[in-house]
Amino acid sequence: MASIEEYLDQLKKELAGADRATVQDALADAEEYLRTAVGARAGGDAEKALDDVIDAYGTPAEVAAAYRENEALISRARPVVKDVTIPAPSPVPAPPDTRNFFIKFFGVFAEPRAWGALLFLIIAFATGIIYFTWFWTGFSVSVGMLPIIFGVVLLLLFLFSIRGIALMEGKLVEALLGVRMPHRPLFTRRDVGFWGKLKYLLTQRQTWTSAIYMNLQFVLGIIYFTVIVGLVAASVWLIGRPVFELVYDLPVIETHAALYYTSAWAMPFLIIGGALLLTATMHLVKVLGQWHGALAKAMLVQE
Repeated sequence: MASIEEYLDQLKKELAGADRATVQDALADAEEYLRTAVGARAGGDAEKALDDVIDAYGTPAEVAAAYRENEALISRARPVVKDVTIPAPSPVPAPPDTRNFFIKFFGVFAEPRAWGALLFLIIAFATGIIYFTWFWTGFSVSVGMLPIIFGVVLLLLFLFSIRGIALMEGKLVEALLGVRMPHRPLFTRRDVGFWGKLKYLLTQRQTWTSAIYMNLQFVLGIIYFTVIVGLVAASVWLIGRPVFELVYDLPVIETHAALYYTSAWAMPFLIIGGALLLTATMHLVKVLGQWHGALAKAMLVQE
C-alpha cells in the first residue's frame, strides 16, 4: 500500500452500499489507527512501516467484512430502520404483518419506537433552543474577535464544538429514533498545525451542515412541541369531557348569559373521537420521528 489515503479509498470502496454512519466510523477508526501506528514508527522506511501496520490491522477487504458482520449482528437486535442497507450474512425476511387494521392502528401504543419518537420530538424544543443559542453566541463572539489572534482560536474551538454537538445529537437520534448514527467523532489529524486544522474544519461539508441542523432544530423543535402538545391536549379534552362536566361541573362554553354542556347522547362520541385523535397523533409522531431521523442522517453524517 503506497499511502494511508490509498488505504482509506480502498476501504471506502469495499464498504460501498453500507450505511453512511458505518462508513464514517470505519474510516475514522482506520485513519486514527494507521496514522498513530505509523507515526510511532517514524524514522524508518515509511512504506514498510505502513505495510507492517496494515498486516496487523487488516486489509481493506478484511476490515470492511468485519464492519459489515458487526453491523448485521447489531441490526438484528435493533428495530428495522428503512435506511439501513448493510446486508446481513444470512438475511432472514421479516414475517408479513397479518394483524387486522384495528390492531395495527391501536397497536401503536405498544411500539417502543413511537414512544421514543414522542420523547425526542418533545425534548427537541429544549435542545433546539440550546443549539440555537450556542451557535449564534459562539459565532458572534468568535467572528467579532477575529481581528485579534484570540478570535481565531475561539473560532477553531467553536467549530470543534459544532462537531461535538453533532456527535451528541446523533447518539440521541439513534437511541430514541432507531436510526444508525456515528458512534465516534471524525478523526482530526495531529500532524498538522493550527492553521491546517482550521482549514480542515472550514472546508468540511459536515461542519456547515451540522451548523444548519442546529438552527433548523430550533424551528422544528417549536413546531413539533406546538403540534404535539396541541393534539394531545385536544384528545384529553375530548376524552375527559364526562369527568370535567359530571364531576367538576366544567361547561363546554361559558358566557355571561348561559352555560353550555354536552348532551348525554354525545358523550360517547366525544370519548371515541378523543381516543381516535390520540391514536392518530401517535402515528403522526412516529412518522415525524422517521422523517427527522432521515434529516439528521443526511446533515450530521459525512458523505
